[in-house]
Amino acid sequence: MRRTIRRRAAGLIGAALGLLLLGGCDSGAKWHAIDVTGSSPSLAFTMTRASDGKEVTAADYRGQVVMLYFGYTFCPDVCPTVLANITNVLGRLGTDAQHVRVLFVTVDPNRDAAPVLAAYVKNFAPQIEGLRGTPAQLAALARRYRVVYSVKPATKDHPYEVTHSSAIYVFDGTGAARLIATSL
Repeated sequence: MRRTIRRRAAGLIGAALGLLLLGGCDSGAKWHAIDVTGSSPSLAFTMTRASDGKEVTAADYRGQVVMLYFGYTFCPDVCPTVLANITNVLGRLGTDAQHVRVLFVTVDPNRDAAPVLAAYVKNFAPQIEGLRGTPAQLAALARRYRVVYSVKPATKDHPYEVTHSSAIYVFDGTGAARLIATSL
């Protein structure tokens, strides 16, 4: 059973990566992936799913390939582009896409309330789920995968500003880290 899950996950990861890399050709984006098997921590988190308010953990996604991405709904360019490219990849996977979950973790939970986040991810593939956490949960998850983000509230001299890493972390069906994909 475990061997079958690993084999299916490896195939799906390979297919997804291939389509992600090819999908980048359509939009002019170039994607690069790094194999992190054995050198990056396994999938582990506790967050709240925006669509139903349920607390979820990595265990809820066992048996599925997970693509983990950090962003925010007010992002003017990178986040919607990445999610659109992932949606394209999932469409090309056909029925195999049902074995993939994309977890979009907001780095701006102050503005990305659950209804806002849930509505945002509905604009993309049904496999994309919005997750939010407490400041401590978000910081722990970001630290685990070395994600950089910052939120600077608006002042009279400076607009609201959010910055974040844009890598996609890919995990197999057992939760083992396999790839980090980035857009060049």
